[in-house]
Amino acid sequence: MVTVPVAAEWFLRDHIVALKERYDVYLASNLTDEKEVERLDLTGWHKIDIQREISLTHDLKTLWQTYRYFRRMKFDAIHSVTPKAGLIAALAGWLAGIKHRTHIFTGQVWATRQGVMRALLKAIDKMIARLDNHLMTDSKAQRAFLVKEGVLKEGQAMVFANGSINGVNAERFVPDERIRQDMRSEIGIAEGTLCFIFVGRLNHDKGIGELYAAFDRLASEVSDVFLLLVGWDEGNYIGKLPAYSHIETGRNFHYYGFTTEPERVLNAGDVFVLPTYREGFSSSLLEAACVGMPCISTDVYGVQDAYVVGETGLQCEVGDAETLYQCMRKMYDDRALVRRMGEKARERALRDFNVRDITAGWMGFYQEILH
Repeated sequence: MVTVPVAAEWFLRDHIVALKERYDVYLASNLTDEKEVERLDLTGWHKIDIQREISLTHDLKTLWQTYRYFRRMKFDAIHSVTPKAGLIAALAGWLAGIKHRTHIFTGQVWATRQGVMRALLKAIDKMIARLDNHLMTDSKAQRAFLVKEGVLKEGQAMVFANGSINGVNAERFVPDERIRQDMRSEIGIAEGTLCFIFVGRLNHDKGIGELYAAFDRLASEVSDVFLLLVGWDEGNYIGKLPAYSHIETGRNFHYYGFTTEPERVLNAGDVFVLPTYREGFSSSLLEAACVGMPCISTDVYGVQDAYVVGETGLQCEVGDAETLYQCMRKMYDDRALVRRMGEKARERALRDFNVRDITAGWMGFYQEILH
């Protein structure tokens, strides 16, 4: 169960394909059309009217829908991803008497919140941890954070292989010069230009404001740089572009929007930038590494395991455009460093985060609890 079907497509596809060889696999989510999940080859799917925002009336309705679905289907096991789906699935699964209830933590919304909202969102994670009888985190650093915060007990959650919810598909994310040239030509990135790329939701917590400020300064100093943003614009950041006089669409900036083929768009970039305030184990950072890109990111727990500072990427401070600019300038000034770190990043992604190892962990887990 996930809140939006694209989460299953992005994070669970390889696991679902493997699990389908032994089990019937269903998806419950806020989906309306089988085309949204056709590549998952599911046994079946069911629409649950679930929303990310908190609404007591609507969430109680969603809980009732989910409970009835679970009672009717009599599943052997349920597995939830994302916070709201985790809470609804945990409550409905417990009420419906589902024997095996699993949730995987992939980053905490409350990590950057304060006051009452932080306490409420943290309490939701604590409730999930108490209602479900199997728990996972997508990185060791995240597990340590949740133990420190009192959400999990020591040894309560599993981490498969070296972490990540899905690892990286080495057959899909491949450096390809032909695709690179096609994508850069389509977007309008001139030869020899250093392209910084971001893939994800455009919002405050991803550090898009700092990315704009840092790139605006760099673009005021040099002309052969480009910023490519890929993903949903949740925070209306495209509308904020006029405030940055050195960022100009068509000249050194392009907003690509959402894509179902990140492997193609990533090939257009040279340096992956993720100045995030909070994160689960960043899948996009691993995918960028697998196509041979170094990164610039922060030291928040969700990315600590995803790159090696000074070897596969550079580190900036959270919420600090100055250190982000310094990292971007260093990458611009030293193209040999970009190539060297990119090679190391790809080697590490292939060695430590191959999707096959994560999928094997999921398969082993379900074979153990269901047989």
